[in-house]
Amino acid sequence: MMQDDRGVGETTPDISVLITCHFEQDGIDEFHARLSAALESMGRSYEIVMVNDGSTDATFEKLKAIFARDPHVRIVMDLFKNAGQQAAITAAMTVARGKAFVLMDSDLQLDPADLPRLVAEYDNGYDVVSGYRANRKDSFWRIVPSKLANMIMRRASQSAFRDFGCTFKIYNAKLVRAFDYGPFHVFSNVDLIAKAQRCKEVAVTHCPRKYGASGWTFHKLWTYNMDNVVKMSQRPFQWLAVACVATSILFLVRIFAGPFIAFRVLDQVSNGLILNALAFVLLLLLAVLSLIGEFTIRCFINLQKDPAYIVREMLERSEK
Repeated sequence: MMQDDRGVGETTPDISVLITCHFEQDGIDEFHARLSAALESMGRSYEIVMVNDGSTDATFEKLKAIFARDPHVRIVMDLFKNAGQQAAITAAMTVARGKAFVLMDSDLQLDPADLPRLVAEYDNGYDVVSGYRANRKDSFWRIVPSKLANMIMRRASQSAFRDFGCTFKIYNAKLVRAFDYGPFHVFSNVDLIAKAQRCKEVAVTHCPRKYGASGWTFHKLWTYNMDNVVKMSQRPFQWLAVACVATSILFLVRIFAGPFIAFRVLDQVSNGLILNALAFVLLLLLAVLSLIGEFTIRCFINLQKDPAYIVREMLERSEK
């Protein structure tokens, strides 16, 4: 069962549900109704935190109406501009009080009715329970970069997770709070999963998008992938160094042993072979320099202390 790790007694709900919204005016009421039904069916104490991630349609007005009629919606936020899903989740995490954090998209591609199954697994002692989209209903151009991203994130987190991109997750709040996330340190699935030993994936329903279009563009996916490539840079550089040293030693042995031993492979060290080797090394060097440049630029940006998100307005329900 979920344990109170904050020492604030009855004011700490079992579950904080963190919902980010980006141009969801058409579907947010239906989503809220289905989410509330799933939460009520479990008989757990809960709160809902909803963040409007810079939508310029009527999404925030809809959220304010939901806040007015549902006492379980404790906080509704409006960000100054679209900050991205990870930043919007971070904004919600900074104000959530629960013993466990539930993350879920509000676009109705994930079914809130699956929530009790994830909570049941969480109660078995896992620190991270993640949904995975076994029968994904996205286009080919969404699935292919997603598979690449999953491969990179598995390496970066040193885990066997299949579907990092599925937002339907439950985290032990103690694990999340240890990272001290905020506008200058944005939430990352990879960070949390890398530090959690007790993890579980559960198949969840995935539906075609009913309203609007996804906010995940190719550019955003590429940027997110680069974040994780940079995070895993230490180990690839170590492997690269070992490979380069080993290859250079073998190449030197081949050159010096040539007059004495007949080789079937590289029987002649010609000028063309050396030129091709130099071209390959140059391209490899450029790739490594690009990664170093990416890392340097990100360090520079972090040092500027520009907040990843800024809250324009926040409605908060007062304590009873």
